[in-house]
Amino acid sequence: MKASTYLCLLLTSMLISCTPAQEKHEIDYTSYVNPFIGTDFTGNTYPGAQAPFGMVQLSPDNGLPGWDRISGYFYPDSTIAGFSHTHLSGTGAGDLYDISFMPVTLPYKEAEAPLGIHSKFSHEEESACAGYYRVLLKDYDINVELTATERCGIQRYTFPEAQAAIFLNLKKAMNWDFTNDSHIEVVDSVTIQGYRFSDGWARDQHIYFRTRFSRPFERMELDTTAIIKENKRIGTAVVARFDFHTKEGEQILVNTAVSGTSMEGAAKNLQAEVPENDFDKYLAETKANWNRQLGKIEIEGDNANDKVNFYTALYHSMLAPTIYNDVDGAYYGPDKQIHQADGWVNYSTFSLWDTYRAAHPLFTYTEPQRVNDMVKSFIAFYEQNGRLPVWNFYGSETDMMIGYHAVPVIADAYLKGIGDFDAEKALNACVATANLDSYRGIGLYKEAGYIPYNVTDHYNAENWSLSKTLEYAFDDYCIAEMAKKMGREEIADTFYKRAQNYRNIYNPATSFMQPRDDKGDFIENFKADEYTPHICESNGWQYFWSVQHDIDGLIDLVGGKNRFAEKL
Repeated sequence: MKASTYLCLLLTSMLISCTPAQEKHEIDYTSYVNPFIGTDFTGNTYPGAQAPFGMVQLSPDNGLPGWDRISGYFYPDSTIAGFSHTHLSGTGAGDLYDISFMPVTLPYKEAEAPLGIHSKFSHEEESACAGYYRVLLKDYDINVELTATERCGIQRYTFPEAQAAIFLNLKKAMNWDFTNDSHIEVVDSVTIQGYRFSDGWARDQHIYFRTRFSRPFERMELDTTAIIKENKRIGTAVVARFDFHTKEGEQILVNTAVSGTSMEGAAKNLQAEVPENDFDKYLAETKANWNRQLGKIEIEGDNANDKVNFYTALYHSMLAPTIYNDVDGAYYGPDKQIHQADGWVNYSTFSLWDTYRAAHPLFTYTEPQRVNDMVKSFIAFYEQNGRLPVWNFYGSETDMMIGYHAVPVIADAYLKGIGDFDAEKALNACVATANLDSYRGIGLYKEAGYIPYNVTDHYNAENWSLSKTLEYAFDDYCIAEMAKKMGREEIADTFYKRAQNYRNIYNPATSFMQPRDDKGDFIENFKADEYTPHICESNGWQYFWSVQHDIDGLIDLVGGKNRFAEKL
């Protein structure tokens, strides 16, 4: 077992009193979570602190861009250049890294861009478990600890005796991200607020913040740079420096709330969730929260590695979707307006092509109330954007990947009797989204019964024709099932027929799903084990089985159970 795991066990024993759930199980599930899993190779996970489904993902950034550093952190690296409050877990899109703090002692180390101000660190002086992260910044002898509530990040810096400073960098942008504008202002001797607007995978992203230090800063210095785009000034990039003289072992807390609506919204979030300068209190609360969540599934067995793998995977499943509204229900919508969630929680960061098959069905058992709110979030997104989300976050639709997979999430919830969302509104949103003829080949799909591989336009530019046909057919079946239970027979009949469109790309000569052109001819020289532009991030062998809704029909297509079993 890693030293970091023992550290987390020790921390838990010191900081967390028994909750009712712990008394029942007498198990600290957070000790089985290893947030470093996935931080090497291209797992693109981050090791930092987060509450379950939290809006804040407070984690270290190595300071360098690149595919290996999509989540800001890459295990083989040896530098840390800041601790930012927003990150994506497990994705292939490099965005966020907002509101980045970096403590130093003077003189500090600064390299040429893109690294900038940084410190060396060692994994021997680093540890993490669910809701907690710690690292020693070797160049400054500063111990950094992180924890988080749903909307706030709490940092505890333990300094040596030194002239010290804490940098807040709203200028730096990595990977797909680009800073459009930023602002920092002083509220009082310990409080600042501001915002960072950016463009990236999330277009026109707005994030506001309020930060409260646990002691007054002695001096604040601002470094501002004009942001030029297409020969026009569009905003200002701001880096702030806050100076302190610290004694040996002195601790300074940096408490930061974020908001998608306003600086006032961030102030409300900070007052509601972190009114005190008490790192241990909020760490204990977040750990107790994680124990409640992880303890919903108890596994048997004595193999410690199995438990670490299981509970780390379960932990990763609860990093997204993320809460996306202030404590008063206000949130930033895809129409760039402020909306109000009344009696429900708005969620964002929906990686639906990746998650509809397994994560969302899991949530119907472990998180039914969140599922209800997620469906309400989908309906609101439809009302504000004209269609259900595909891959949305921070009030922006990225249109990453394919299908209209908010549909199976909605249908699953409805068919299981979850929640009190408006089923009529939900069904109407599903049908309208499925009938947007101009969107990504849907019109072609409805007309021909499949998407021809040789017809591309603005709305079908990425091709993936075979995959889209199969994904749409499954979504259509989900609409039909929901409509049938609601007594909407006409809608059900229409979509049951559409759900059979998978048959139109089955080639009996090869016994595979195969791309077809607009004349109905199957593509020549098709090899099922090859990756092609017609199949999304997989191949013909993998997508052959993508008929979850009609296994019996698929068995019949290939010639019966024996042949199907041989192929399987």
